[in-house]
Amino acid sequence: MNGWVMSYLTLALRGEGFAAHALTYRTMRDTLGDHLGRLAGRIAELAAPRVHLIGHSLGGLIVLRYLQHKPDDRVRRAVLLGTPVAGCRAATDLARSAAGRLLLGKSLEIWREPVDVSLDPRFEVGAIAGVRPFGIGGLVTHLQEPNDGVVCLDETRFQGMRDHLSLPLGHTVLLVSRRVARHCAAFFKTGAFLR
Repeated sequence: MNGWVMSYLTLALRGEGFAAHALTYRTMRDTLGDHLGRLAGRIAELAAPRVHLIGHSLGGLIVLRYLQHKPDDRVRRAVLLGTPVAGCRAATDLARSAAGRLLLGKSLEIWREPVDVSLDPRFEVGAIAGVRPFGIGGLVTHLQEPNDGVVCLDETRFQGMRDHLSLPLGHTVLLVSRRVARHCAAFFKTGAFLR
């Protein structure tokens, strides 16, 4: 996933006073270990006293796994956008075909397995889910309502999260929404979404 997809959120968070950066990673060719190494390397390069993370979809799963694997001591808060922490029905159904497996590449196993969501309590994690079915998921499977077109609402929840919010947005639209950017900034500042 090219970091440019996070361009809007990066700019919006800079407008909120954060020194925001985007990370590019190869979803089809690289393994989870490769993703974790790339993220850890980028964080290590940052000259900041505190680091917060945002991950969209598969990126959110990578963020959660990073928090479980010797994260940098400066990391405190993370926001997951449209992240299927309870497994992704759409990816599981897509993987039933050869074309789907090719499309998912090495990320297939990350998509199919529910994430171990046990976290050190020092991390505060919030999740924003879309509930407007606008995405490719409906083309490969019948998604349970409500969903964002790729990820179902019930797939975005886990017990240890600090806050959860659902918005009437599609899966990809989460990346370009001013409301999402404001909620992310609020969570990074206070540990809670705007109410």
